[in-house]
Amino acid sequence: MARSEAVRITTAGTSRADDIAARQKRYIISMAIRTACFIGAVAVGPGWLRWVLVAAALLLPYVAVVLANPETHKEDGFALLDGRQDKELPGPENRP
Repeated sequence: MARSEAVRITTAGTSRADDIAARQKRYIISMAIRTACFIGAVAVGPGWLRWVLVAAALLLPYVAVVLANPETHKEDGFALLDGRQDKELPGPENRP
């Protein structure tokens, strides 16, 4: 399969293992916060704070998935030349 655009090292993504490890770390942190919200909702007793913590605990799985799956496209802002050059190096037939 031919690529229409060259891949540059400055725009290359991280390795698959590093990417998965980073996603797992973000997801585990989000789920730890969710667990703390559930425990906090039980611990604070009745009141408005309980419902804020319950709402946060219910919304965090969505947020955790969105944070764990970000778009990993890098852009360096430079355009590649089309391969044409104004000057050519001399070939073996044109060398002195």
